[in-house]
Amino acid sequence: MTETRRIVGLDPGLRTTGFGVIEIHAGRHLYIASGSITTEGDGLPMRLGIIARDLAHIVQEYRPHEACIEQVFVNINPKSTLLLGQARGAAITALVIAGLPVYEYTANQIKQSVVGHGKAHKEQVQHMVQRLLMLQATPAPDAADALACAICHANSTTGVGKTVLATTQRRRRSGRMMI
Repeated sequence: MTETRRIVGLDPGLRTTGFGVIEIHAGRHLYIASGSITTEGDGLPMRLGIIARDLAHIVQEYRPHEACIEQVFVNINPKSTLLLGQARGAAITALVIAGLPVYEYTANQIKQSVVGHGKAHKEQVQHMVQRLLMLQATPAPDAADALACAICHANSTTGVGKTVLATTQRRRRSGRMMI
């Protein structure tokens, strides 16, 4: 019997957090849903609350088995990096409260897994996500990045990717798996 896994991938952002849900069945990646959580609030606490609340609804609706999220990269602007980190924190908290294991990947790992090289442009990621999931239309950039994160996780935990992952050092930090 073939195991079916459902994965939610996230591309975190304070204004827009992309999400993508895929299912892995019989070695195939199947598209379930994607979109974005948009925040427009009167301050940081309100925006973080919207991310956590809406993500809880997404988890409740699509019932994923595991989650993955893009790691923060260091921006030139430290304030932007800090705000992005807080958006990630709200998302990770919502996922952990829902009882999901959360895995993290760098942008380069995600692009490498989906496009074949870590320096790919957003348009290339969108195009490959569309092809890999056999979508009728090109997904929006934030949704495509989230779907790419989910594909990266699926590739890292099945087949050859699972073998490679098993041989690399895995660290657990605060309930999250660091790859």
